[in-house]
Amino acid sequence: MKTDTDQKAPAIRSLFSSPVGKKILTGITGLGLILFVLMHVSGNLSYFNSSDAYNSYSHFLLSLGPLLYVVELGLVAFFAVHAVLGIRIYLGKRRARTHGYKSYASRGKPSMQTFSSRSMIVTGILLLLFLFIHIKTFKYGTYYETVVDGVPMRDLARLLTETFQSPVYTFGYVAIMVLLGVHLRHGFWSAFQSLGAMNPRLTPVVYGLGVLIALYITIGFLVLPLWIFFTGGNA
Repeated sequence: MKTDTDQKAPAIRSLFSSPVGKKILTGITGLGLILFVLMHVSGNLSYFNSSDAYNSYSHFLLSLGPLLYVVELGLVAFFAVHAVLGIRIYLGKRRARTHGYKSYASRGKPSMQTFSSRSMIVTGILLLLFLFIHIKTFKYGTYYETVVDGVPMRDLARLLTETFQSPVYTFGYVAIMVLLGVHLRHGFWSAFQSLGAMNPRLTPVVYGLGVLIALYITIGFLVLPLWIFFTGGNA
């Protein structure tokens, strides 16, 4: 005899393998990643206070120990689910078309078509590729050590300063952060739409908020590498 749990499991699998379920999961993971990026950019800006402030922030995260590993695994899962579902939704739409669109209508109700919305798959893939480079550069990059208030810790500020004195990495990073802003501009609004949390009254508010968040994140990520490159940073 099947229990309620046995009956619910196939229903849950069916929901999240359906087009609607995929969009819901994409929306949830997308909002989760936006929240992470907001915290990340705010942490990065502590570099402007001092190298010690930035290193202390980094050391605090590392001091979380096993909890940090749990968070990192959660982020990996969010990135993986978001990327895989995004690609599957895109391929599903491609297969559903009898022929490619020759042109796109201007942004407006109800489609809200923009360059951001049309380039989501491209910007998403480029951001995913950049993520591997970024992790290799900073998480597994050169280990320098420093002491702040008597506590030995990794001198991540030094690695950051050295990295962004390279024109290749700096301007490549700048280009990717612009793409991140483009991706987030549509992604924030689209996440709420996927979750069914939109209505005609909320649409302009959420859309405008998405633009502001995308601008804050993009500018927040751009000012640091450009300031280090042109001034030498906290050398």
